[in-house]
Amino acid sequence: MNNPECLLPPILPPLQLLHLDERLAVVNKPAGLMVHDSKLARGEDDFLADRLREQLGRPIFLVHRLDRATSGCLLLAFDRESAGTLGKALMGGDVTKDYLAICRGWPAEEAFTVDHDLDGGPGKPVKKQAITHFQRVALGEIAVPVGEFSTSRYALLRCQPQTGRFRQIRRHLKHLSHHLIGDTSHGDGRHNRSFRMQGIHRMLLHAERLRFPHPDGGMMDVSAPVDGEFGKAMDLFGWR
Repeated sequence: MNNPECLLPPILPPLQLLHLDERLAVVNKPAGLMVHDSKLARGEDDFLADRLREQLGRPIFLVHRLDRATSGCLLLAFDRESAGTLGKALMGGDVTKDYLAICRGWPAEEAFTVDHDLDGGPGKPVKKQAITHFQRVALGEIAVPVGEFSTSRYALLRCQPQTGRFRQIRRHLKHLSHHLIGDTSHGDGRHNRSFRMQGIHRMLLHAERLRFPHPDGGMMDVSAPVDGEFGKAMDLFGWR
């Protein structure tokens, strides 16, 4: 006879709330969790939006999105008015997003900007201007051969997208040939495999910081800690 407890859905830990008030919240989205149902869901039934509605016991309105494989700051509102106000701030360039990324190679410049047009993703072939600002935070090298080289070089970057195109940071890093580690769509499989051998399986892109005007006035500045796997990657190079 089957144990009834085996038929119960697993109890999931609550999502980490980085900020919470009557108008809005900022959640630390885990890597690997889709934000909401879409054509990319492929039959999945576990979404951050649904978890948050259950956890908070109230309707939520997503202000922006993060890719499934990306972790970090995600902004949501609790009413349409607040969502509209925050959405206008986002479209008006008043919201600043900082990401941490680990890429292959050492970018030559300490600070640089990529202005490279991108399409809107599947079914949206029209290209639009896409601008991302990058800053080198740290450089590292490990004695792991990849291809013709006896060692492998990597960089920790802080990325600030000025526009919001489909997978913008990931595709801009590919354009530079400084592929994002763990990116199975736009990355370099050799380096991804090298990190998997170290027990690091996630894509190494994290929405570290979010700054935005609160609907009630004043500026909000919210930061999200990296998860254990991203931290493990940083520890390989002594970056924290």
